[in-house]
Order: sequence, then C-alpha cells, then structure tokens
Amino acid sequence: MGEVKLIACPQSFPCARIEWALKLKGVEYEYMQEDLLNKSTLLLESNPVHKKVPVLLHDGKSIAESLVILEYIDETWKNSPLLPQDPYQRSLARFWAKFIDEKCLVSVWGACVAQGEEKVKAVDAAMELLAFLEKHIEGKKYFGGEKIGYLDIVAGWISYWLNVLEELGEVELVKVENFPSLYEWGHNFIKTSPIKDCVPPRETVVEYFSFGINYVRSLASPKE
Repeated sequence: MGEVKLIACPQSFPCARIEWALKLKGVEYEYMQEDLLNKSTLLLESNPVHKKVPVLLHDGKSIAESLVILEYIDETWKNSPLLPQDPYQRSLARFWAKFIDEKCLVSVWGACVAQGEEKVKAVDAAMELLAFLEKHIEGKKYFGGEKIGYLDIVAGWISYWLNVLEELGEVELVKVENFPSLYEWGHNFIKTSPIKDCVPPRETVVEYFSFGINYVRSLASPKE
C-alpha cells in the first residue's frame, strides 16, 4: 500500500492515536520524531496551515489532524475496521469524538491550568462533561463493544495522559468512586497490546505538560 511515515512527538497523545491505529491495522511505518521547539522543514512543508504533529505521509501525500488521519487509515487499510460499519453508529462515533476533543479535553485542560476561585468552577465543568462519557461507556468493555475501536483511540488520553494532567493541575477528575466505568475502561485500555507499546515514559510526559501549564498560568498571572 505504499510507503508510510509518521511525523510525531512521543509525548503527544494525538500522535499516540495514530500509532495505535497503525499497529492495530498491522501497517508498517517509519516513525519520524519531531522536535517541537525546532520544527523541521518536513513538518512545516507537510502541515503548513497548523505546523503541528501528527502528520501522516503516505506515498508522498500528507494528511494532518489526528481525527482526519484516523479516518484516512481506516478507509485505506480495510482490515480490522476502527469505525462502525453501520452509517448511524459511525455518525455517533464521530459525534462523540468531536465531543471528546472539543468539549472534554478543552474543559479538562481548563481545570488543570485554572487557579484560585476559577478552579472550582472549572473542575465542576469538566466533571459534568466527563459524566456523559461515563454513561456512554457504562456496561461495555470498550466504547465500540468487545474490541478496541475508533472512539477508544480518540479517548485514549484519559487512560494515561489525564493522570499526569491531574497531578500537575492538582486536581482529581476520573476516580473509581465517581466514574467507575470510565476508570475501569481506562485501566483495561492502556494495558492492552499494542496500546501499551506506544506509551512514552511518564517523566517525559510530565516535562512536556509542565511547560504548557506553567506557560498558560504565567499569561493569566497579574503583571506588576
């Protein structure tokens, strides 16, 4: 099916999504690690609009944005489908994927970077959104049923990266007491092969997000 390359950063969970999908499909690829503080010419030429990872290169064609890449992979390599085959179920998976990225992730980040009185409101808002995911995964092994699929890959950051964000942001969001189904799903997901094979060392993730959180907080701090 042609040469496949992945321009990525191992600490980035959108990049992990693409690795998970490629490995679940059995697609051989070359991993091209990107230095986000000194972006390569290849990245800038492959994704000139956003200038960020991940970018998939397939036969010289570049595909950017993790959700778009996931669908490209699923449509290009038909084995082990990630998205549901039923059109309605497929549309639901896309809906929840956008909900996870545009609502849950943004709200969780906000709860972690917030300080003072705003933090309580931000945590409550994040918990309210995560409650929808708890209800959606309730009674199921994976979001798609009995095997890992598209939505599990999209939500995969909850299984590992969220804990780092909670630690740095001094919050507790997904605990077994308040989100038992989501908590159990996360622990099962991250221990499954090949998912567990594409997880970066925790200390590198801590360093990666520490920079971002401290930077955002510095912007919000009152200037003397």
